[in-house]
Amino acid sequence: MCIQYVFHFKKIGEGIMMEIKWLEEVHKRKNEIIEDTKQLIKIKSVLNEQEATEDAPLGKGIKEALQYMLKLGDKDGFVTKNVGNLAGHIELGGGEDLIGILCHVDVVPEGDGWSLDPFGGEIVEGKIYGRGAIDDKGPTIAAYYAMKIIKELKLPLKKRVRMIIGTDEESNWRCVEHYFKEEEMPTFGFAPDADFPIINAEKGICNFDIQFSSVIEEKTSNDVLQIHSFESGRRYNMVPDFAEARVQIEKNENDFLLEFESFCKEHNVVGNYFKENGEITLTMKGISAHAMEPEEGKNAGLYLASFLSQFPLNQHAKRYFSFIRKYLFKDTRGNYLGINYSDEMTGDLTINSGIFSFDKDKGIIGINMRYPVTFPFDEKMELLQHLEESNQFQVKILSNSKPHYVDGQNEMIQILKRVYEKQTGEKGKLLSIGGGTYARSLKQGVAFGALFPGKPDVAHQKDEYIEIEDLLKATAIYAEAIYELAKSE
Repeated sequence: MCIQYVFHFKKIGEGIMMEIKWLEEVHKRKNEIIEDTKQLIKIKSVLNEQEATEDAPLGKGIKEALQYMLKLGDKDGFVTKNVGNLAGHIELGGGEDLIGILCHVDVVPEGDGWSLDPFGGEIVEGKIYGRGAIDDKGPTIAAYYAMKIIKELKLPLKKRVRMIIGTDEESNWRCVEHYFKEEEMPTFGFAPDADFPIINAEKGICNFDIQFSSVIEEKTSNDVLQIHSFESGRRYNMVPDFAEARVQIEKNENDFLLEFESFCKEHNVVGNYFKENGEITLTMKGISAHAMEPEEGKNAGLYLASFLSQFPLNQHAKRYFSFIRKYLFKDTRGNYLGINYSDEMTGDLTINSGIFSFDKDKGIIGINMRYPVTFPFDEKMELLQHLEESNQFQVKILSNSKPHYVDGQNEMIQILKRVYEKQTGEKGKLLSIGGGTYARSLKQGVAFGALFPGKPDVAHQKDEYIEIEDLLKATAIYAEAIYELAKSE
């Protein structure tokens, strides 16, 4: 395909400045952008450590998605590098300073309830549907084509521009940890993995388990309900949309099932059950959502656990299910746990109960906590220790990514602000989020798009999509932003 490049010039004093019609350049490549977005979405790049190999440490699908991007870079003449099949980069330009564009190609599991194939990349009414469409495959393609436009226009750059492609952003960030052990840290940069205009403050993110051990006890006549197993949730950073419990009822089985139906109706959740070999399996459906705002979803695990907690249980089960009902049910701000906190910069602390697992030997609740920039972490976590004494559980911190903040007067932020305002006509406000982006991997990193103000955030939800016009508009913004960042010393 032959593309004609048209340049517009303005006289500035004694010199001439080239004016580029960025959105026009994007529309010349519209079909390619759409097709590459669709093809990337079709790759099921969900973490799968069960099929991990030495050359595919996070699973075959994730490796395939990384290779897809690197092959695009090779085809278009960029400098590319695969860093241990955990990350990679695509580079443009020259100079000492390095601008980082931090993207990721892994996605969360698809979840249930889709009306379209979650890995189909289908277009319906101007939207491309699929897991990762907005988080972060669509924005990754937008940033890639922004670099491609600059390359094809042969624009002079005084800094290097490097798209760094991660593969474990939705889980443990092993990709960037490995990458920055091997490769150079960018001078500054942005992640196209959140909201426009500019996010310069991100909450801290801590994953921890609340662990209950079984106790030796005699069965008593009061143990009306025996809970053999209870499971809900796949990821700490997702609101569980499905829960299942296998139980045995000693008496009044019909009354128990009527109460289950009544509970589901009262709380507007979908519940089902079936009987097999003297055992009843209860299931409950909720609504999935991103952990940064759990109230946007409906936590199936919390609802089913709350129902089960109402019945006479053995000591082990009673401690576990009563704790959930007392401290976690219908509270996403840590009020009942005594760790609630808020600041003006980043808002409220949030709690997502993302993983539940219970059997006769143990009980685990996996928590994703997103806390404000000024949150006194050690002091507040000590409060949980006091709860331990009376509830007989242990808190095991699995990971803790500290809050991230870049001053609003930073030169990079001012450039991004000017570009955004020029392209959209809207005010380039500075924002804070509960989500964690790769921007926090950089000392001077911010999140920059690709979700426009007023548009619904469907990341991590069923029927995730990106609007084609927004995809194209974001590409134009990224192209001009990268050029403005890289053209000067």
